[in-house]
Amino acid sequence: MCPSLILLPRVSLPELQGKAGPYVLHAHRPASGPSTAGYLLPKTTARSGTGASPLNSYRCPPFTPPPTGVPTRLNSGLSAPLTLLLTHGLYAGHTLSLPNMMRDLFPAGFLSLLLSSLAGPAPAAATVLFASSYSGAITTLNFTLSGNNGTQSTLQNISTSNGCAPSPSWLTLDKPNAKLYCTDEGLTTDHGTVSSFTTGPDGKLEQLSKVDTISGPVSAVLFGEKGAGLAVAQYGGSSLSWFDISNPAAITPVKSETFNMTGPGPNPSRQEAPHPHEVVLDPKGHFVLVPDLGADLVRVFAVDGKNLAAVEPLVAAPGSGPRHLEFLVTSEGKTYMYLIAELANTVTAYDVTYRENKTLGFKEVYSGSTYGAGNTAPAGASGAEIWISSDGKFLTVSSRNDSAFSITNPDTNEGAQIPSDSLNSFTINAETGELTLLQKFPAGGRIPRQFSVNKAGSLVAVGLQSDSRVVLISRDAVSGKLGEIIASTKVDGEVTAVIFDE
Repeated sequence: MCPSLILLPRVSLPELQGKAGPYVLHAHRPASGPSTAGYLLPKTTARSGTGASPLNSYRCPPFTPPPTGVPTRLNSGLSAPLTLLLTHGLYAGHTLSLPNMMRDLFPAGFLSLLLSSLAGPAPAAATVLFASSYSGAITTLNFTLSGNNGTQSTLQNISTSNGCAPSPSWLTLDKPNAKLYCTDEGLTTDHGTVSSFTTGPDGKLEQLSKVDTISGPVSAVLFGEKGAGLAVAQYGGSSLSWFDISNPAAITPVKSETFNMTGPGPNPSRQEAPHPHEVVLDPKGHFVLVPDLGADLVRVFAVDGKNLAAVEPLVAAPGSGPRHLEFLVTSEGKTYMYLIAELANTVTAYDVTYRENKTLGFKEVYSGSTYGAGNTAPAGASGAEIWISSDGKFLTVSSRNDSAFSITNPDTNEGAQIPSDSLNSFTINAETGELTLLQKFPAGGRIPRQFSVNKAGSLVAVGLQSDSRVVLISRDAVSGKLGEIIASTKVDGEVTAVIFDE
């Protein structure tokens, strides 16, 4: 099938979004005249005719030029060079792959934004996000994409809920059931809490239930049949708890397990006790894994209905401080686990096997700096979040306290320079599990404790704890590179988590 083509200057998104649609973009070379023009044609417009000759590099049927006064010729008024985009597949005889063409022709982050704008008229409801902070609030944010390359986009606070007070630390979304779970670290009390909320279409939260936990909950994950269990890692309380959430309006404690150590670890100021830092469900849903920063372990629990049973853990490098982890299942069926260590500033990859005795096997296949091979972390830096793209090609980590960049303040847009920590992205070798540094990018401010990426892979939301700020960064899903900080907003208190409502 011959592709539809765009041949036009790099267009501004408002110009596309402002047209009534739906439209398909075509290009044609007029029978006379030197210019090649891009037009917006209604989807019902025929693409055959004699009014235009085919483009030389593609043996395509000629396109009918738009009738006078119907669609408008695209003219962005920009001096950028002409670019070519295939929107409906690739001509069989062409030698350039579509992803490579996209990467070469468009700046990082632009393609995803352009394609989303071509999907149809801009929706009335913008993207909704939730952010938690130590102010005691969960803030609902509204993101609206606008401007050339999204640079006039807005991120606004539209509502707050104090139902997870006093110290919200983590957000877990159950999107199919329109439920949100929040852990409260209890920094000003002798215990923590877990709360449940319903999420409205506008992002408004209504609290359903709240129960006390052991102190210091910092992460939660759904597990079990239909996600009826909720496991919670309690950093301050050296424990793991799990709850029955089959009725979200009545969270019910099931069991807690407290961990012990015979003595402090190699870093006694941080490893004086076990410190479970996250809970993660494996790709098959059979195990809950718990990186323990204090004990240098990844604890493993087998899922048994609404219960969890401890099995053999993974022993990490002494003094490394395991913090968070992510799984990757390759197209060949390999399962990798990537573990970021906060104290050592490393990412370690393990080849994971499912054993017949219902335990997990781990074989280390890679370990390297969070700053890339041959690089060392700056003094005082500490690894935080880790994320793997849905296509399995890219891995991104956040690093705190490195002040690697000086950037224009994204909140004031007045030219004031502020320090920024890092987001470091890598390509993944699916055969070996090895990582290769792809890009270092400013996180948008200080202490990027946590970040999330939307399902399309086109937007990165970063929670900046020390700056009380959330920023949105464009991302090119094809190249894996981050593009620009396109929106930001201040949030009361130190930001602990930010997630998309999707």
